[in-house]
Amino acid sequence: MSDLTPYGEQFEKIVDIIEAAKERAYRKVNEEMILMYRDIGEYISKQSEKAEYGDSFVQKLADFFAANYPDLKGFNRRGLYRMRQFYELYKDNEKVSPLVTQLSWTNHLKIMSACKSMEERIFYMNMCIKERLSKRELERQIDSGYYERYMLSQKPLTPAIEESRKATGNISICAVELY
Repeated sequence: MSDLTPYGEQFEKIVDIIEAAKERAYRKVNEEMILMYRDIGEYISKQSEKAEYGDSFVQKLADFFAANYPDLKGFNRRGLYRMRQFYELYKDNEKVSPLVTQLSWTNHLKIMSACKSMEERIFYMNMCIKERLSKRELERQIDSGYYERYMLSQKPLTPAIEESRKATGNISICAVELY
């Protein structure tokens, strides 16, 4: 074993190469899954438009997957509706197209269900990418109202608040904690 000691640093370099390749592979697989969910969502959306009211196309598709591919997870009625929602939310938005494949499906689900506006969704998408947020970190940011606090901090103070702050010397009236 002591014969390998001088090679330790060189061997660690190989481990770094392996870990970097695994990370790239993970990102590529995630990208393909997101694109697959979008494509399935597009198909479901277009078929649902053609279907007659009450045709229950999505339910029939979910039943098909359950009967023929029981080991395939995420293709139940709820999952299929989420794919359709994903497609319909972002289909006409050119700003979002380059962002969608950089987030995990779990983070997309949280953003889709918790955000009220497209601007808020884009804000959290960018934050996830820049900060490499996990699901829990994203949930914490959304649940704490980070977007609203950030937006408030970007707006100029109203004259009434500014006068009150100057009169009282109290900065906390208008201060918005960002962290």
